[in-house]
Amino acid sequence: ADLPKGQKLFADNCAACHGDQGKGNRELGAPNLTDGIWLYGADKATIVEAIANGRGSVMPAWAGRLDEPTIKALTVY
Repeated sequence: ADLPKGQKLFADNCAACHGDQGKGNRELGAPNLTDGIWLYGADKATIVEAIANGRGSVMPAWAGRLDEPTIKALTVY
C-alpha cells in the first residue's frame, strides 16, 4: 500500500469534510472515520465502493476523478 500517497490524497480531497485527523464533521454529514462505527461496513470493498460512488448525496463520488489504484491507496490509508 502506498500510505504516503493515501495520506496526501486524504489531505487534498477528504480533510475538508472529515477533518485532518478523520474525526468527521456532523454539521456536514461527514462521519468519524477513526471510530468503530461503520454504517455500510468496514471491509475494503465497501470502502472502495463508497469512495468511487459516494453515499447518500453527501459523500461525493470520486470515480472518474480518481483512478482505481488511487482510490485503493486512499482506502488503505
